[in-house]
Amino acid sequence: MKKTNTLLVLGSAVVLLGSCDRGPAPGALPPSGSSAIPTTSARDSAVSAYRAMWNGFAEAGNTSDPTSPVLAQHASGAALEKLRRSLQSDREKGVVTKGKPVLDPKVSEADPVGDPKKITITDCGDSTNWLKYGKDNGLRADAAGGRRLIKASVDKQSDGSWKVSDYAVHEIGSC
Repeated sequence: MKKTNTLLVLGSAVVLLGSCDRGPAPGALPPSGSSAIPTTSARDSAVSAYRAMWNGFAEAGNTSDPTSPVLAQHASGAALEKLRRSLQSDREKGVVTKGKPVLDPKVSEADPVGDPKKITITDCGDSTNWLKYGKDNGLRADAAGGRRLIKASVDKQSDGSWKVSDYAVHEIGSC
């Protein structure tokens, strides 16, 4: 009788545990090999837009130019405004940025998964060699660089291109 009760209890636990599996969160990427993974084209286009946005920002940072036309080529909405505000602030402080960030973007979500219109990118960007300098007096004392978590939303535009619509950069050491 004891073995029967043990098996019954174990079987009930398996049923209960199995019923807790609600599947992936909405927009989360499915496991490898699934047919619902976003197209390679969409993933590659979103990642390319993300990389191009940061490269354009680094280029505009050489002169702290908030009006650089390269910014709007790969960013829109809140992302474009954040880039412009940062460059405007640097210009007002007499600061320029030299170097480029090292990026390692990964697609972490797609919505909808099979044919995405919005892709979320998670990155651990490294700003160690992308630092702020005073125009006349060298490296700024507060110009620390390092690895930071970056989350970005990249949206498919009506013309089929992809642009970063928003991003959040976390503190140094966050990844």
